[in-house]
Amino acid sequence: MSLDPTTLEPEHFLWAFEDGVATVTLNRPERKNPLTFDSYAELRDTFRALEHTEDVKAVVLTGAGGNFCSGGDVHEIIGPLTRMDEGGLADFTRMTGDLVRAIRACPQPIVAAVEGVCAGAGAILAMASDIRIGAPSARTAFLFVRVGLSGADMGACAILPRIIGHGRAAELLFTGRNMTAEEGLAWGFWNRLSDDPLADARALAAEIARGPTLAHAVTKKQLDEEWHVSIETALDMEAEVQAELMRTHDFRRAYQAFSAKHEPVFRGD
Repeated sequence: MSLDPTTLEPEHFLWAFEDGVATVTLNRPERKNPLTFDSYAELRDTFRALEHTEDVKAVVLTGAGGNFCSGGDVHEIIGPLTRMDEGGLADFTRMTGDLVRAIRACPQPIVAAVEGVCAGAGAILAMASDIRIGAPSARTAFLFVRVGLSGADMGACAILPRIIGHGRAAELLFTGRNMTAEEGLAWGFWNRLSDDPLADARALAAEIARGPTLAHAVTKKQLDEEWHVSIETALDMEAEVQAELMRTHDFRRAYQAFSAKHEPVFRGD
């Protein structure tokens, strides 16, 4: 299922679309943008639909009101989970994992713009994005241990060590403490810090959106898939996909533009 990015009106977050860039804004600022059962599901379904939405070339993920996301809503998620049966709990944890799957599977590069609180499932959303731009105010915590749960939530034990290293990830997941913006930058969680992360994220997403869409999708896919294979296998995988991209019109356009000494205009075909 695809979506029309010009008319989409989601119920549980804000959506904007301009020049190939979609902006998803978590919008419960009075509560620091927590997630609910319904917002989890709507976000999952939206990112799934992006896999078939060619007009969207890149995505910015952010939060309203000076915070990114405070995680699962204490009253609307945490409380009900304590009363849920085994089947209901399994359905919930699979759904949250499916949101991360959808974020990673959609072909568009995702740039997270993060201010203030970035905690729990909010930290996961930032982690699952392809690029992260943080404000100096960003306070990131994988705080599952604080509610008696493990750090093995929504792929954190697999993805976070790849970004910041095993030891640093282990410390954050065992303690649930805040990672400061300065630590996150030094450890590689943040690509950069910015006094206006949303403006910088939009500018970067716009630059990406002007690039070769098919090639970006391949890069995103291979960045994930090549973690699971040997270098020898990765070389074979890359040779195959790169040869396919050399048959695209965008590749020919780039050569023609280079020969004519002007910037190529990519069309995603």
